[in-house]
Amino acid sequence: MHVQPQSWQNIELSLVPDALAGHDSPWILAARQTAFKRFSEHGFPTKREEEWKYTDVSLISKRGSLAPDNIPPDAPSEAKLLAWALSGEGMHLMVFVNGHFDSELSTIDDLPDGVQLSSLADILDGDANLPESLFSQQHEHTIFAALNNAFVTDGAVLNIAPDTVLETPIYLLLIASGHGVAIYPRIIVMAGENSSATVIEHYMGTLDAHNFTNAITQINVGAGAKIEHCTLIQEGPAALHIAGVHAEQSKDSSFTSRSFVFSGRLVRNDITSSLNETGCLCTFDGLYLLDDKQHVDHHTRIDHIAPCCTSREYYRGILDGESRGVFNGKVIVHHGANQTDAHQTNHHLLLSKQAEIDTKPQLEIFADDVKCTHGATVGQLSEDGLFYTLPWPRCRYGTFSTDLWFC
Repeated sequence: MHVQPQSWQNIELSLVPDALAGHDSPWILAARQTAFKRFSEHGFPTKREEEWKYTDVSLISKRGSLAPDNIPPDAPSEAKLLAWALSGEGMHLMVFVNGHFDSELSTIDDLPDGVQLSSLADILDGDANLPESLFSQQHEHTIFAALNNAFVTDGAVLNIAPDTVLETPIYLLLIASGHGVAIYPRIIVMAGENSSATVIEHYMGTLDAHNFTNAITQINVGAGAKIEHCTLIQEGPAALHIAGVHAEQSKDSSFTSRSFVFSGRLVRNDITSSLNETGCLCTFDGLYLLDDKQHVDHHTRIDHIAPCCTSREYYRGILDGESRGVFNGKVIVHHGANQTDAHQTNHHLLLSKQAEIDTKPQLEIFADDVKCTHGATVGQLSEDGLFYTLPWPRCRYGTFSTDLWFC
């Protein structure tokens, strides 16, 4: 789909490579140029496209520039306090400020054997020891993924050796403090056979930040490996956040995605997993609490490619004010994926008459001998259910002089 030229389309990628990692590498530069060309030719998605039918991204298209800002890390005091608290809990903490790695706030020196955690920018500016396929078009699940390919500034690369069990979570704290800053992080997780780890991505923004964050996370789960990935979005109230989490699973692997959205003006999460070999287990969980005029859109896709795999998907939303939520969950059972077991539910609670939800659970089944279910509910709080009585002796909150309890 072609769109009318915008001011951002006048950006020449050749004018900004010095501000981007890997600008001396021919294949990285070529990958950036190819991705930017694809984005320029397509333009921003519109509501005429089925996948963006309920989400208007015109706020992003109105930005004067999409190029990443080369703002030096300058973490606000509240972010420094949070980083200090997390490091005190023994977390393997990696901090990014306005899209750039902050080594002073990070504590990644005590990683166990078999675990490598590095800055993506350091790798790209070094020997670029990454598979070129990680930046190929096959990973561009949305047009915003192509934009991330073009402008990715920094991120984390986690490499876990086979049979390595990481007891302490990897905590990635990504802070936005600049006014109108454009941030393009890329997180890459490569888990070897029978390894295990938990990765937390926490996006935090100051109240006055008007940033645009375009994040991509790529996860390769080896045979028998177990990866739990958690995303916590606490951007500023005016922030625009577009993200994609994409997993590839091998035989007998387990992948869990947990998404929590509590703030941000516009948030879109595309979460996918491809169950490529037998015995895979995939679990998607999500919780979003919306207020004012927040707009949060979750698009999920689980591809059952191999037989004898299991997927579970549970998303919950509570909406107040004039907020709007969107959920589109797609489960595809491909030809030959017999004995698939897939279950998907999406439930919403509306606290105001102005709140709105658009929910669309989907099943596409092209195989026999499968067990697949899906469903969605939307409701309001019953006035009678706001208060309830509980017999006096059974209440665990102490004594009171009446039979009416607000527990």
